Amino acid sequence: MAQEIGTLKQQQGSELQVHGSGNLIRSLLRHNLIDEYRLWIFPVVVGAGKRLFAEGTIPSGLKLTDGKVSTTGVMIATYEPAGEIATGSFALDEPTDAEVERRRRLED
Repeated sequence: MAQEIGTLKQQQGSELQVHGSGNLIRSLLRHNLIDEYRLWIFPVVVGAGKRLFAEGTIPSGLKLTDGKVSTTGVMIATYEPAGEIATGSFALDEPTDAEVERRRRLED
């Protein structure tokens, strides 16, 4: 299957999209056949369910290329593969006002 999809990607035509098939996505991931992720994150907690990136997924980095929030709070994020995972910090270049206040309180 991966070879056939690789051949399709080389041809002219519309983009190939996968909607809601975790098994297919994991197979495409294993063969480095995904060019872009468009993830819709809904503001609900439903508990158990199928994971998109389930056990056996090869760890890799992603680069955010676009992000929007709908009027109903749905986060629409577009990512591209970014190679190996880069570790680092979650710190902002400039701390927010809330973070400055939190640090001030800790010093007291």
